[in-house]
Amino acid sequence: MRQSVLTRVSLFGIAILAAIIYLLPTFVSPLPSWWASFLPTDRINLGLDLQGGSHLVLGVKVDKAIENNVERVRGELTNALREKGVSGVSVERTEGTQLQIKVSAANAERVRGILKSDFAYLAEAKTPQTGAGGTEFYLTLNKEELRSLRDYAVDQSLETIRNRIDQFGVSEPIIQREGQENILIQLPGIQDPERAKEIIGKTALLEFKLVDDTANVDDAIKNGPPPGRQLLYGHAGRGEGAGTEKQAYVLESRPLMTGEYVQDARVRPAQQLQGASVELILNGAGARLFEQITAANVKRRLAIVLDNRVYSAPVIQERIGGGRASITGNFDIKEARDLSIVLRAGALPAPVEILEERTVGPSLGSDSIRQGVISFVVGASLVIIFMIAYYRGAGALADVALLFHILFLLAILAAFKAVLTMPGIAGIVLIAGMAVDANVLINERIREELRSGRTPRSAVEAGFQHAMPAIIDTNVTTFLSGVILFQFGTGPIKGFAVTLCIGILTTVITAVYMTRIYYDYRAVTGKLKQISI
Repeated sequence: MRQSVLTRVSLFGIAILAAIIYLLPTFVSPLPSWWASFLPTDRINLGLDLQGGSHLVLGVKVDKAIENNVERVRGELTNALREKGVSGVSVERTEGTQLQIKVSAANAERVRGILKSDFAYLAEAKTPQTGAGGTEFYLTLNKEELRSLRDYAVDQSLETIRNRIDQFGVSEPIIQREGQENILIQLPGIQDPERAKEIIGKTALLEFKLVDDTANVDDAIKNGPPPGRQLLYGHAGRGEGAGTEKQAYVLESRPLMTGEYVQDARVRPAQQLQGASVELILNGAGARLFEQITAANVKRRLAIVLDNRVYSAPVIQERIGGGRASITGNFDIKEARDLSIVLRAGALPAPVEILEERTVGPSLGSDSIRQGVISFVVGASLVIIFMIAYYRGAGALADVALLFHILFLLAILAAFKAVLTMPGIAGIVLIAGMAVDANVLINERIREELRSGRTPRSAVEAGFQHAMPAIIDTNVTTFLSGVILFQFGTGPIKGFAVTLCIGILTTVITAVYMTRIYYDYRAVTGKLKQISI
């Protein structure tokens, strides 16, 4: 018995020391220089409502993603028909997501067979029309494909935005899907919300297109570009003899390569009078494709286009191997770093728009922290006073267990880098009241056993034994409720659920096992002659 008590006391002593070590970075600053070399430095992270920051709700324009996909399907369908020798056919996109195929009557059956075998995800928008000029097919994406594309657009946008924010360096952001097509973003402590919005919302569609130097730029500006060409604007590079003023380019509409081949993007510092640049590192397939493109277009200008803006249009002097390209545009270091972030994270599959924006100032967060601390102190003080007044010495023991419960709860939050929000503080206040429930059950059972004439040691044994089933049932059901809240709740509700679940665990450890150690110690030393209860 004595050995068991010493073992349990040692284990709790180690747990208390570990909790103090994990909490010191949160409450002590600065720490000694040697601390970070072998001890934890993670602090309890404060949520948006306590630290201040930006709250954004983004809407993903999934219809645009579907249109882009239909355009891709149009190209694939055209190539497939050409490869299989079907002549006299045209494929055009008409109404939004609808494709129109015009084919001669002789090839109608062949086209129908190709659609059935290779493009099963296309459904007939209306009955094919056959006339003197041939047969016209009207196709659209089927319902399953549309549903899949909508989910993919939102999920991929969510993942891309998360990657961008991770590289932006925001501590413990909240990024999650809200509804069918919206994304909730909370950025605690963000100091530059406008820059964050620019990085988050940039579509980052990177394209490599050839410049049509034979086209008249002035005519294109006045009358529109020729067929198969597009007019885009950018800034003339220093090597192009026009400084940094706005310049128009006539480009071939078809991109030779897109940003999907970019493996990495790195900032190169400014050299002499030129601004910083962004070096692109292509993957294996991209390196081979880029080498083919440059080899086939020596002495032509290749425009690097990001979100329909020309960043540079250098002349290809020779075949370029090695899978590296560079974007120059007289960037400063911050602009180049932001551009490299969005290129590394990948392009958004669809544009996004800001539907809701709120900014929480640090002063409001400080007020919330102060109010939360006051509510906790008042609630815990009332519980402590009640327990001492009603249960005397046993109540004081329960209060000591309550203090250790709070210590362990905060230490676990720090160890797991949890985010503490205002609902989380509400959960801590609630748990402070619930933490003594187990001691109330135990103390009432001990009282009953003492009234029935049992000795103090026997009463303690019976009290803990008979109260345990009720304690376990109560805490297990509450814990499961917290798990459900965490699984299906949004940000603030999850913060409450985290503190609730962790608090349940620390409550059982301190209120049941720590108080039992005290009674067992008195029993072993022969001091359990009477109980103040």
